[in-house]
Amino acid sequence: MDLTVAVIAKECVPGRVKTRLSPPLAPEGAAQLAQLSLSRTLETVRNLPAGRRLLVINGTPTARDAAGFTVLPQASGGLDERLAAICDAVSSPLLIIGMDTPQFSRDHLAPLLHDWSTVQARHEAWIGPATDGGFWAVALRRPDGNLIRGVPMSTTTTGARQLARLAAAVPNVGMLPELRDMDHFSDAVKIAAEIPGSAFAEAVAETAARVKRPRQEAEAPL
Repeated sequence: MDLTVAVIAKECVPGRVKTRLSPPLAPEGAAQLAQLSLSRTLETVRNLPAGRRLLVINGTPTARDAAGFTVLPQASGGLDERLAAICDAVSSPLLIIGMDTPQFSRDHLAPLLHDWSTVQARHEAWIGPATDGGFWAVALRRPDGNLIRGVPMSTTTTGARQLARLAAAVPNVGMLPELRDMDHFSDAVKIAAEIPGSAFAEAVAETAARVKRPRQEAEAPL
């Protein structure tokens, strides 16, 4: 399939990534979960039927994460500008995915992959809504940064506004399943329940036990 898949990510440095996980996590714990989320996302993308894979990152990836990807720096500006820059740099059908949905799998993309593998695709764009009102994925058969540039990001209406922008510009926008982003530790717990047995789920369980233990000790009667 003539498909480019781009993962937009941030280097998992304590104190600089997933800061809303703290509290209850320390910055090091938040960075660990972010790294596990990113690594699992990249592994899933490696197994997609893509002709080209991009890791568009703010910072420096680990050698393991970079394997199989063309590594590019993020453009400057807000998230809309950074996403738009990816679109403007790619001429083939493009799928952009974030690093905060480690539960995403090829099955979640099945409608898009099927549609775009046919001779006459029905949808010119796809969007994957997130439970917080944003979106976890956006795909354009004919990438154009102007389809994203200027959409207010990180709000409860971001997904709806992005969908409206796409619907006004291209025929037939497809909808991918809604997924939960890892914004807070409560999100991480719910995501872990969807991927039991994974390294991410094991780390969340260990972290949850450590967080719960001091609370129980503090509440224990004297």
